[in-house]
Amino acid sequence: MNTHTAASLCTLALLLSAGLLSRAWAETPAPPAATQKLRIVGGLAGLNQYTRNEEPFWTKELPRLSQGRYTAEIAPFDRAGVPGSEMLRLIQLGVVPFGTALLSNISAQYPEYAAPDLAGLNPDMATLKKTLAAFRPYLEKSLRERHGVEVLAVYVYPAQVMFCKRPLASLADLHGRRVRVSSATQADFMGAVGAIPVLTGFAQILPNMASGNAECAITGTMSGNLLGLHEVTTHIHTMPLTWGLAVFGANASAWQAMPGDLRALLSHEIPKLESAIWNESERETAEGLACNRGLPSCTTARKGHMSEVQRSAEDERKRKDIFVGTVLPRWLQRCNQRCKELWDHTIGQTHGIVAPVPK
Repeated sequence: MNTHTAASLCTLALLLSAGLLSRAWAETPAPPAATQKLRIVGGLAGLNQYTRNEEPFWTKELPRLSQGRYTAEIAPFDRAGVPGSEMLRLIQLGVVPFGTALLSNISAQYPEYAAPDLAGLNPDMATLKKTLAAFRPYLEKSLRERHGVEVLAVYVYPAQVMFCKRPLASLADLHGRRVRVSSATQADFMGAVGAIPVLTGFAQILPNMASGNAECAITGTMSGNLLGLHEVTTHIHTMPLTWGLAVFGANASAWQAMPGDLRALLSHEIPKLESAIWNESERETAEGLACNRGLPSCTTARKGHMSEVQRSAEDERKRKDIFVGTVLPRWLQRCNQRCKELWDHTIGQTHGIVAPVPK
């Protein structure tokens, strides 16, 4: 870390500690001495993972389960003044005692953490679960030992698929189109099909589509609908390119300093929250597609009139070829020889894919 980055982090830490950056945390009276209030930074605002799962768990379930002994206030990281790319560091510093970090954000600095959600690796939820199971022991050990972060859960967003303004019949039709991507690995995949990747944040998708800077966008099936993409695009390709994994972790010292009964309660209940989020993500992947098409089974979001493009046998072949021939080698270039060993002993072993020697 350079001097400027360190200074910025220190300033940010002081501001966060003073509560100046977080509009989402309003000042409240101090709780009674018999209670303890936790401060949580959750996932992305407005998405169902946060509104239906994270927020109710911390604000309603925790007080109920603890009979009022423990309460919590939670803010989504994108409305709490917390840069996603700095979340891991802020948890490590203890400025954010409990926080949610998107692996796609922290992998820019630590590319090994991108491994379980590389573009084209997980074409369905079952494969993603196998991938994460193979990688999770390393992820938990590495975050604990290198960063002082105790992993309490790994969350997942619905499948990240392709929305396009113009018709397409297969991945090959993306050649020459400008496509919004959210990570280096998505950019690698799009480059391999001949598309022009445009790296932007979630909030900038619609402005980029409106300006013509992008004519297609990769995002979640349901989050794209909530954003309004079904109103400005016509076709949606069903192949999951990535998913969107997020680690919910605690500062290790803060975790150990908590009352034993609270640690036991959270250790028992947070895995249930994780399971609920995974189940909802799988359901939302299908419901997002239904809503974007305007099917009767859509009951929780706005109905569109999009054409659905099913993955073909040629698309599936292309996915495998691009992953092995482009995505995996480029990830290794951003990483190092140690990442080849990590891959071969975890995910690669599970899927029978040997990583090439980094060039």
